[in-house]
Amino acid sequence: MNDRYRGNSQPIPLVPIKVRPTLKGRRPDPQALAEVQALLGNESRRRDLLIEHLHKIQDHYGCLSDRHLVALAHEMKLAMSEVYEVATFYHHFDVVKDGEDAPPAITVRVCESLSCEMAGANELLAKLPQILGKEVRVLRAPCVGRCETAPVAVVGQNPVPHATVEKVQKLVQEKAVKHGSGSHPDLKIITPGHIGFDEYVKNGGYKLIKDCLEGHVDRETVIAKMEHSGLRGLGGAGFPAGRKWRIVSSQPEPRLMAVNIDEGEPGTFKDRYYLERDPHRFLEGMLVAAWAVGIAEVYIYLRDEYHGCREILQQELKNLTEKADFPLPPIQLRRGAGAYICGEESAMIESIEGKRGEPRLRPPYVAEVGLFGRPTLEHNMETLFWVRDIQEKGPEWFSSHGRHGRKGLRSFSVSGRVKKPGVHLAPAGITIKELIEEYCGGMQDGHTFYGYLPGGASGGILPASMGDIPLDFDTLNEYGCFIGSAAVVVLSDKDSAKMAARNIMRFFADESCGQCTPCRVGTAKAVKLMEAEKWDQELLKELSTAMMDASICGLGQAAPNPVLCVMKYFPNELA
Repeated sequence: MNDRYRGNSQPIPLVPIKVRPTLKGRRPDPQALAEVQALLGNESRRRDLLIEHLHKIQDHYGCLSDRHLVALAHEMKLAMSEVYEVATFYHHFDVVKDGEDAPPAITVRVCESLSCEMAGANELLAKLPQILGKEVRVLRAPCVGRCETAPVAVVGQNPVPHATVEKVQKLVQEKAVKHGSGSHPDLKIITPGHIGFDEYVKNGGYKLIKDCLEGHVDRETVIAKMEHSGLRGLGGAGFPAGRKWRIVSSQPEPRLMAVNIDEGEPGTFKDRYYLERDPHRFLEGMLVAAWAVGIAEVYIYLRDEYHGCREILQQELKNLTEKADFPLPPIQLRRGAGAYICGEESAMIESIEGKRGEPRLRPPYVAEVGLFGRPTLEHNMETLFWVRDIQEKGPEWFSSHGRHGRKGLRSFSVSGRVKKPGVHLAPAGITIKELIEEYCGGMQDGHTFYGYLPGGASGGILPASMGDIPLDFDTLNEYGCFIGSAAVVVLSDKDSAKMAARNIMRFFADESCGQCTPCRVGTAKAVKLMEAEKWDQELLKELSTAMMDASICGLGQAAPNPVLCVMKYFPNELA
């Protein structure tokens, strides 16, 4: 360039550029770096393993200190902001800044979701801090997926079913002696025993996938059976499973698979129930789906609250890998970190990639652009659990079940005021009255049926007078409700629908990822309005409309359902 364009007649002297030997920012403490390197060992430092590595530090040290976060960022060649924003997003990571005290060695989480509140969780939360003292941290926790044994506390990683102050205190004392911070769960407390690899194979297990791999069955036949069975996704959305297989199989390779076991909907625990008892039936269904769709790699995303299930899956995946006499695709087991939003498929994919669990805008859909930008078959665990039965018994076997004009089977997670809470496998289309009387042993003594949540926290609330509606996909839509994952919470005359809706809205406010304003601000504002003695119904309706119309994902879109149902079906409580 001519010098005159520089504004002077003299050449500009060249200044040598200094190259930084390290990334700009805070340099890692040598000891902290050595500690992180020792924990990670020879494991990959890939970006998508960030959450897994954060868990290693949290489990070992009981918290995530600034010095360890800086060291981890250095080790993984990430910006400190990337590590910090992920660590602070998830509930189960305790980030401790310089100068702050680490949390106590033992943490007790008391579930405060609806079924547990009805069973006395608030009394536990009031008494435990005084009795356990400052050496134990007592926290309110969202649903931990054990609603049939409400109220539930979790000491370290050990759940306490039907929790009492005495039970929790005893376990805290035992853990203080045996387990310290409790990073290694006592499996005997968590699981009832399950069918292992050898027993599963002895009873005909893995014959189906071997037939597929050996060419005795073709892909078209397998996919057609899934389509004809009428099986729909059992995570809540209800998309036809066979159609999803066909759509994803038509996408370009490589194709990936993501299995959603982030069962965080309050009232839902069916996935845990099946995993604790028959994990290989799910794993074989997963392998058949992977073969039929042409999947290159499988990722299983398991919620962090299910420590016992993680131990089972780790052991049984090891057995499968070592003992299977047929080829397996690469299978990755990924651990959630306490975020309800990661039950949404795209948020789960973000979390598997080691990021904040924030839903993606769609289109494109995950079937086209999903995990690591590849076409992805996303399925709920229970959907895959039924694959073997449908293939071996025929699609007519599944569709032959049903009541009131509906077809199929549903696993109802039932909690609340019934004598026999738990997972009840019943015909699709059964009514709540039939479910209570035929499967749940009736109402608890001294309780009269008052209302019910047909689909967990998101599915709305209906009065007992509307107890003859078939429970299935699409049958509840006209009433402002849906069945979702079939999480049924039964209310009695000792309960209040107004109380239930307020509990649920607090949950949504806590669990909103904060990405979109209608959900982030709307849920928090709704809680304040619902805590007033007299509800401003017009403002709540206006707020609900904004949330339903403008929220990015199903959390904000469905959060108003309970409050709208209370105003519509329980006007006597608002008078």
